[in-house]
Amino acid sequence: MTMKLYQLTIHQAHQLLRKKEITSLELVKSVFERIDQTEPKISAYNELRKEAALKESEQFDRKIKEGKFKSPLTGIPLGLKDNICSAGVRTTCSSKILGDFIPPYDATVVKKLKESETIFVGKTNMDEFAMGSSTENSAFKKTRNPWDLERIPGGSSGGSAAAVAADECLGALGSDTGGSIRQPAALCGVVGLKPTYGLVSRFGLVAFASSLDQIGPLAKDVTDAALLLNEISGHDPMDSTSSLRPSEDYLKALRPEVKGLKIGIPKEYLIKGIDPEIEKSVMSAVNLWKGLGAEVVEISLPHTPYAVATYYILATAEASSNLERYDGVRFGYRSSEVKNLNDLYEKSRAEGFGPEVKRRIMLGTYALSSGYYDAYYKKAQQVRTLFIKDFTDAFKKVDAIVTPTTPTPAFRLGEKVQDPLQMYLSDIFTISANLAGIPAISVPCGLSSTGLPIGIQIMGRYFGESTLLNLAYAYEQASGFHNQKPNL
Repeated sequence: MTMKLYQLTIHQAHQLLRKKEITSLELVKSVFERIDQTEPKISAYNELRKEAALKESEQFDRKIKEGKFKSPLTGIPLGLKDNICSAGVRTTCSSKILGDFIPPYDATVVKKLKESETIFVGKTNMDEFAMGSSTENSAFKKTRNPWDLERIPGGSSGGSAAAVAADECLGALGSDTGGSIRQPAALCGVVGLKPTYGLVSRFGLVAFASSLDQIGPLAKDVTDAALLLNEISGHDPMDSTSSLRPSEDYLKALRPEVKGLKIGIPKEYLIKGIDPEIEKSVMSAVNLWKGLGAEVVEISLPHTPYAVATYYILATAEASSNLERYDGVRFGYRSSEVKNLNDLYEKSRAEGFGPEVKRRIMLGTYALSSGYYDAYYKKAQQVRTLFIKDFTDAFKKVDAIVTPTTPTPAFRLGEKVQDPLQMYLSDIFTISANLAGIPAISVPCGLSSTGLPIGIQIMGRYFGESTLLNLAYAYEQASGFHNQKPNL
């Protein structure tokens, strides 16, 4: 069967564009034809910019004809999560309160990708304000998993993950506050990378929890993840938390050799309640690395049992503070029938925010309130320091830490909506990396007996993305699981 253009990876498309075997216009048209075919089933996008994308592709084709490439992303169609600001294009965070918000500026990552001559297909659906693990909390629609339309794609970057898995774009950007890139990547059978905190600018990312948020790529394979990371990483004076480290070329990390690398398996992660098929797939992957020459040792991350509780105090506290600005006065949704200023605040927020966002604002406000601040928020910050120490100690002994990405494959739509605690536990393996600020990547490592994707997570030292990409690439090339695609 001949490969369709929308099925290409970024690096494959780039090579064909360089050889002038295809044009950017043909590539973009192919992606939009795919969207016409699959979007009614998937609902991955909140906003499409077809006309603008086709015009841009024609402009880039003129440059490509002359052999002028700004980057490997020249003329490549990508998806963009709907909490990353893009000038002149609606950015809603999948919330009614920002339903008509059109940013006057580009996020730094958008600016960088535009300079790299990338084409944006549209804005992808997400859990409202990135608060959720299933993309069921969107105010507009429920995104479905391309592997099984009755199941969730994961969250909060579920639209980006589903769009990549369904070939509705060649790659996408998401944001990760507690696993929101890696968890949907695992459940949709794609690659998802959360960079080290500070490696990629957060300027223009609508804030959820500022000490945890990070933008990163979702891609069809590890090579594409490295390509995207090359383009979006680097210091940004507009972000006070941005690292001053010089940029690296992450493509140099893509080596099939892992001999001499030491992988740690934390005993606290292979816990009761994990799906046996996931445990089996993860251990098969570990054995594959062993066969390639890596050394595997058991390690301990003793404070792991406190991760979920710590995360949901810190994240909700920061959300409570960050979401104060949506008051119906300066921008966003404003209630129409109000008697006074207090009424305006209360009604605009009550009508504009969805139930999960309200729940987290209330939890966070309580944790920060007088008399409870020390007992909750301050204590959680102290426990966070212990997480950082756990990882610092572990990385003295190993080069990377391997765990499952999720405790189960994708669950059914509606299955956990009435039980927030069960939903929160979907992120049990991913939130520690955000608390510590370390990089982590999820790569496909098999299918369950019901044909659902399984992901494996690799975590690394601060700014150790090259080691993660090396291990991920070696595994991918030896296993070939990234070639498995949903049958839509």
